[in-house]
Amino acid sequence: MSKFARDLLFPLIAVVAAFIVGGILILLVGDNPIVAYRLLLGSALSWPDGIGYTLFHATPLIFTGLAVLVGFRCGLFNIGAEGQLYVAAFATAWVGITLANRSAWILVPLCFLGAILAGALWGAIPGVLKAYFGSHEVINTIMLNFIAVALVSYFTQYHYRVPGDPILQSSFIGEGAHIARLGKFIPGFPERIPLNLAFLLALLCCLLVYVFLWRTKWGYEIRATGSNPSAAEYGGISIRKQIVLAMAVSGALAGMVGINEVMGYRYRYYDGFSDNYGFTGIAVALLGRNHPVGVILAALLFAALQHGGIYVDGFSEHITKDIVQVLQGIIILFVAAEAFFKWSLGRFGFRRLRA
Repeated sequence: MSKFARDLLFPLIAVVAAFIVGGILILLVGDNPIVAYRLLLGSALSWPDGIGYTLFHATPLIFTGLAVLVGFRCGLFNIGAEGQLYVAAFATAWVGITLANRSAWILVPLCFLGAILAGALWGAIPGVLKAYFGSHEVINTIMLNFIAVALVSYFTQYHYRVPGDPILQSSFIGEGAHIARLGKFIPGFPERIPLNLAFLLALLCCLLVYVFLWRTKWGYEIRATGSNPSAAEYGGISIRKQIVLAMAVSGALAGMVGINEVMGYRYRYYDGFSDNYGFTGIAVALLGRNHPVGVILAALLFAALQHGGIYVDGFSEHITKDIVQVLQGIIILFVAAEAFFKWSLGRFGFRRLRA
C-alpha cells in the first residue's frame, strides 16, 4: 500500500473507532446513537446554516492547525497558538481603531500586517529562547499563553474598552477594515452567517504552506531540522535559524485567526473570544498527519462536531454537547495509538499496511 493511502487510512480508522466507542457511551446513558449522530452531523451539513457555520468554525482551526503543523515539521511543539492568536487579534483591532478613518485600500492590508506580525513576533519569542538559550518550547509557549491573555485583557479593560460597556470588549474598528462575508457573493447564502473571506485566506494559506515546506529551500531546511538536527547541522543548515523561523511562521499563521475574528465577524476585539482554537489546532494537526490537506479535512470534521454539538445539547434527551469533547478526545487517543492499529492489522494478515 502506498504511503499516501496509509496516511489516509489510519486517521480514518481512528475517526470510525471513535464514533463506535462514542455510540457505545450514548447507549449506556440510554439514548439512541443513530439518532444522536444523525442530529450531530445532519445539523452541521444542512444548507445554508449548517454548512455556513461549519465552515466558519473550521476557519480558525485551519489556521491553528497549520501553525502547529509548521512547528511539528521542525521538531517543535508549539502549544502557544492560543496566546499568539490573542495577541494578533488585539493588534488587528488596535490598527483598525487607531487608523479607523483610513480608506479600505490602506486599512485592510495594515490590519492583515498587524495580525501577521504580532503573531510572528509572539511566536518568535519561544523560538529565540529555544535556539539560543536551550529553554524548552513547550514550557515557554504555555507561559506565554498566560502572559498574552492577561496582557490583552489589561489593555482592553483599561485603555480600549467602551465606557459603560459591561462586556470586556474594545470599540469598533473602522468600516474600512471590514472584510466581506461570503453571503455577498453566493446566491441563497444569507449574510447573517459570519463566514467571510478569511475562509478563502485559510485555504490559500494551506497551499502556501505546502509550497513553502515542500517546494522551497527554507522549507526543506525546516523539515531536515525536524527529521534529524545533527545531520542537518552537519550538512550546513543553521539549526538556530530554522527554529526561530519555524516558530515565527507558526505564530504568523495562528495570528491570522485575528483576521477572521476581528475583521470578518465581530469588528472589534472581544476578550475571551477563542473557543480553545489554539489547543484544538494541535488535534487538527495530529489527525491531519501534519499535512495541509489533512489539516483542512480534520478542521472540517472538528468544526462539524462543534456546530452539531449545539443541536445535540438542545434537542437530545440524555446527552449534551460534551459528547463532542469526548469524541475529539477518543479520536486523538486512537491517532496516538497508530502502532497498535498497525500491529492489529498485521495480526489479521494486512502486513503491507505495517510497512
